[in-house]
Amino acid sequence: MTTERIADHVTFAYWVPNVSGGLVTSDIDQRTDWNYDYNVKLAQTAENNGFEYALSQVRYEASYGAEYQHESTSFSLALLLATQRLKVIAAVHPGLWQPAVLAKLGATADHLSGGRFAVNVVSGWFKDEFTHLGEPWLEHDERYRRSAEFLQVLRKIWTEDEVDFRGDFYRIHDFTLKPKPLNTPERPNPELFQGGNSTAARRNGGRYADWYFSNGKDFEGITEQVVEVRDHARDAGREVKIGLNGFIIARDTEKEARETLREIIDKANRPAVEGFRSAVQQAGNSAADRRGMWADSTFEDLVQYNDGFRTQLIGTPEQIAERIAAYRARGVDLILGGFLHFQEEIEYFGARVLPLVREIERSEHHSPASPVPVSV
Repeated sequence: MTTERIADHVTFAYWVPNVSGGLVTSDIDQRTDWNYDYNVKLAQTAENNGFEYALSQVRYEASYGAEYQHESTSFSLALLLATQRLKVIAAVHPGLWQPAVLAKLGATADHLSGGRFAVNVVSGWFKDEFTHLGEPWLEHDERYRRSAEFLQVLRKIWTEDEVDFRGDFYRIHDFTLKPKPLNTPERPNPELFQGGNSTAARRNGGRYADWYFSNGKDFEGITEQVVEVRDHARDAGREVKIGLNGFIIARDTEKEARETLREIIDKANRPAVEGFRSAVQQAGNSAADRRGMWADSTFEDLVQYNDGFRTQLIGTPEQIAERIAAYRARGVDLILGGFLHFQEEIEYFGARVLPLVREIERSEHHSPASPVPVSV
């Protein structure tokens, strides 16, 4: 067994800092901001430095170092209208959204942006956000079963007329959406992403999404997920792409990069990290096979709240480019990057790291890399 398909080029995305506190829960200085003006400039910088996607985060309630948040779908549309090429992915929670309402919003955003709106389905980890809003909190696998229906309903409404869907969570009766998304060969229907690590998330990603988003992982961890997700896709007669989270610390020397990582962890906001850890580890461990997100995350992992340090994109531009190429050989199509100082570090990445990645890819086109074999 192998990881099969290797992308011609790795695609790059960045986390939109539409949530206060930056991308690490640490008291280290982070030259970033959650406000609109900063994020417009950042989006424009990103699309001019080789980034094709941005992911708007979603939290609804002040929590764990994230005191303030801009809502993801409206913020995504604002960034789309301020850019020319960037695709912006809005994270949404089934259970807090009715899928047909989101489908309507998505179709409008797709038209206004020329086909650049996308959705990341986040099945939920923060119980208080649901219970404080008077919504039921489902157990782990039930949340992903609801997400599976949510993904199916979105796709049907965007592609079919007179939609009927009779599930355990959603009922749609003879519903037709017009206008539908643009759906041109260059800009197909809004892309659907499924986030997660668990068995249920992998199944959803393979069967119903266009992309599967993983938390930060080392080579072994992501290879296991790539194989399993693509097995599900093959069984369903379809293909899916793989995105991987990674916190990127690119510096002129490895010593400087490692010292930055150590300072981030040494200055961790311990109460906020421990509070987040308590909330998310019950979520990951509640999966039937305990393979959910954050199930085995350490304190240090959770200082970057999506395990971004685990991907180890930390070092010189050359070291990071080589590691990204190695992830590509394991089936990764997209790297979702977080940064300490977003504006200047995205510029540095675009000038110093991305050209090296493309150089490696060009060299492999003359001597194609083989997919990584997997032992089972």
